[in-house]
Amino acid sequence: MFNIVLLEPRIPGNVGTIGRLAFALNCTLHLIKPYGFGDITKKEVKRAGLDYWNDLDLKEYDNIEHFLKINPLSNKHFFATTKTQQNYFEVKFCVNDFLYFGREDAGLPKNLLEKNKDNCITIPMKNNARSLNLANSVSIIAYEALRQNYINFKI
Repeated sequence: MFNIVLLEPRIPGNVGTIGRLAFALNCTLHLIKPYGFGDITKKEVKRAGLDYWNDLDLKEYDNIEHFLKINPLSNKHFFATTKTQQNYFEVKFCVNDFLYFGREDAGLPKNLLEKNKDNCITIPMKNNARSLNLANSVSIIAYEALRQNYINFKI
């Protein structure tokens, strides 16, 4: 349905949780190395992903350049960041869009955001919160994309 892109994730439990979500929504999960936890088969990743992990549509890439060579940038790529004013619910998502999320400790690279300013989206927060948990952020945006395209969602 959608493409969830994790650039250099650091926490295996987040990756497993997001993998479980991707499976439930029939999304492809794209993981871009290097990871902050070593091998993708690490116990914590599979534990959080439960028994869905083996059925997940998972693609791995050596780096962002490798990913972009296969999936060139277009207006179907959206970048989650705290460094924009455009709320995620203000854009129109379509089936097969790419939803990018950065490292838990650093977010997406500044140069990637600058090249794609019009497609940067944020989740509004109050009380001077710096960010949300990565798995929570993916869930919020992926389910908004689903809400907008629910008619295309085959149960």
